[in-house]
Amino acid sequence: MGRLGTGIGWRPEIAGAVERMPGIDWVEVVAENVCPGHLPESLGRLRERGVTVVPHGVSLGLGGAQRPDAGRLAALAERAQALGSPLVTEHIAFVRAGGALTASPPLEAGHLLPVPRTRDALDVLCENVRIAQDALPVPLAVENIAALFSWPGEELTEGQFLYELAERTGVRLLVDVANLHTNHVNRGEDPAEALAGLPLEAVAYVHVAGGVERDGVWHDSHAHPVPEAVLGILGDLASRAAPPGVLLERDENFPEPEELERELAAIRKVVEGGRRVDVQARPVVSPVRAGSANADDAEDTRQRLGVAQAAVLSCLVAGTPVPEGFDRVRLGTQARALAAKRADVVAKVAPELPVLLGASYRPAFLEYARQRPMGAGYRRDALDFAAFLLAGKRPDLPRRRLREWWLDRCGPAPRGRLARAARRVLPGRG
Repeated sequence: MGRLGTGIGWRPEIAGAVERMPGIDWVEVVAENVCPGHLPESLGRLRERGVTVVPHGVSLGLGGAQRPDAGRLAALAERAQALGSPLVTEHIAFVRAGGALTASPPLEAGHLLPVPRTRDALDVLCENVRIAQDALPVPLAVENIAALFSWPGEELTEGQFLYELAERTGVRLLVDVANLHTNHVNRGEDPAEALAGLPLEAVAYVHVAGGVERDGVWHDSHAHPVPEAVLGILGDLASRAAPPGVLLERDENFPEPEELERELAAIRKVVEGGRRVDVQARPVVSPVRAGSANADDAEDTRQRLGVAQAAVLSCLVAGTPVPEGFDRVRLGTQARALAAKRADVVAKVAPELPVLLGASYRPAFLEYARQRPMGAGYRRDALDFAAFLLAGKRPDLPRRRLREWWLDRCGPAPRGRLARAARRVLPGRG
């Protein structure tokens, strides 16, 4: 894979601006937001101009206890082929827990959550990465994530964890310097120490993004300007080795194109100000494999990790007790952030609901979220929320219009516990 250069995250809201921006060598697109058979025309025009497009996945959950879903891997592979991409990227995170592995209800976070930096979690992650590598037509790079909380009993630093992951699997690294800053503020981790431990030859490219601090907690919002502290971490990385590519992420609260161009110029200046030490790219093949573990031991490791992750996620989305050793305040902050994000995303995938409910939408959704963990994605969540409201006795709801909206999307005889509860209040629908 050659050098990528300077890029920006492609989003529909800024598609036209991105096409007109000077000096854009490549773009990154959220893999789950594009359909291979119906690619946005803007991406087609960029590709015709020779702009590289990289799909960036957010739903594999490579750090989860379960093995990667074959369907999700196939979808990611299909997008890489449709876009002619030189690589694909994902995250070192878990996004779901529970299910058959732990004999507990399946839960979805709707967010990237940190994995414990333990030997158990590393063993599971390495196997999951190898499964993904075997299923993908191009090299894989994985990203370090931002986190609001830490796991107790961690055995490795972030740099050690990432180094051993790359050494054992041959995977490339997507280094997010904004996430290193987030973890510095929220978890007291030294970005320079993390960078010093990285295998620089494994770096595929770098993310740069903005955030905001509220009540002593840094939120990796991707909706604010890039702060000087993040540019400083980028400069530290660039002084150690020239990154093959650097990309500006912005997901919300989009400024005028001129402001994005100024941020890109600042990023270029920081990278050019480094010592420009090039390192040999990491080979795609021949990773160092750990000794083969007994199959029963490997499954026991997955189950231990699965139980721990299910306990954390259940605490965050279902209100169960805080697991021993965790910071109660930080988990509470994370739980509120997940509920707020869930409300925001449901409002985007089902924009009729905030219109129908008006100012009641957010408090009603947060009440629903406290009682109903998400189990099957945001679109199903929107339907279940409407059914939850219809099954209740709130007099302030526009029941007729809400019922019509729900029926239009569920059909005359939807299935499921919440749907059956809602049908009890729908005359003539049985």
